[in-house]
Amino acid sequence: MVPDLSFPRVPVGHRPTPLEPLERLSAHLGGPLILAKRDDCTGLALGGNKARKLDFLIGDALAQGADTVITPAGLQSNHARQTAAAAAKAGLKAVLVLARVVDWPDPAYGVSGNLLLDRLLGAEIHLVEPAERAAGVQAAAEEVRTNGGRPYVIASGGSSPVGALGYVEAAREIAVQAAALDRRVAAVVTASGSGGTQAGLVAGFSGVDGAPAVIGVGVDDVSAVFAAQVRGLAVDTARLAGLPAPDPGAVELLSAHLGPGYGLPAPETLEAIALAARLEGLVLDPVYTGKAMAGLIAQIRAGRFAADEAVVFVHTGGGPGLFAYPSLFG
Repeated sequence: MVPDLSFPRVPVGHRPTPLEPLERLSAHLGGPLILAKRDDCTGLALGGNKARKLDFLIGDALAQGADTVITPAGLQSNHARQTAAAAAKAGLKAVLVLARVVDWPDPAYGVSGNLLLDRLLGAEIHLVEPAERAAGVQAAAEEVRTNGGRPYVIASGGSSPVGALGYVEAAREIAVQAAALDRRVAAVVTASGSGGTQAGLVAGFSGVDGAPAVIGVGVDDVSAVFAAQVRGLAVDTARLAGLPAPDPGAVELLSAHLGPGYGLPAPETLEAIALAARLEGLVLDPVYTGKAMAGLIAQIRAGRFAADEAVVFVHTGGGPGLFAYPSLFG
């Protein structure tokens, strides 16, 4: 079934992104062929998965007559960076309500990486305590209205049904690219932080014969409550796109690779980052893609996939965040 994606949108990134075989890493692990869906190559402000969501979110903002977009995020948020970039491209003002949610000792964490780019992109930054982000967004929206503007609030991570439409489209893009292979794609693996990328993929593959499993690797909340939220978002996104409701079992969330917590890498995270870099020249980050790759590696080592199958690893970007963690690689 073809989704209805005739929604207001502003193309802010590059499409389609490559589906790249990681042959050396696959051989090293002795498992299936790993295919990297290179959504780090979406182009917008050094790339990342949020560009797909922002196509629809910025389109919706403009359709509603907004002149300012506001979003909550962490200090080193990839979503905040790309929101600021998409807003700049569309001629909108961006207000980022940021909180330091990771206790990381490198001084660079508070000045470099994504935060440096937020400032370069011209975003207005409000620094708040973690528990004050929702109130900070409300206050920022009220300030815009008071000054005669029209705010548009984007959910954390762009993870709303409108934003998740970007990964409905990505699922169909993967299906077209995979059809040219001589291997069955058994699964699509992605980091799951705010849940929108995973939910969009689940919705996008809904109703597709022989669709791959969608495996989310939890990088923040790994609770049953969060998994239920992802299911709900997948259902709402499918409904918006005119697709069948996904099966409740279609949302699989791996909880074993969070490590010490959000933004804090475990030894297996660093192993995954090193393997990808030294075998494939592929740059992963310690917050999202490093943990997602660690989850995929663990599944391969556990024998989940046959050697003649393929697995898609969604590279959601995050490279700029590496520069906030220099001590990891010194």
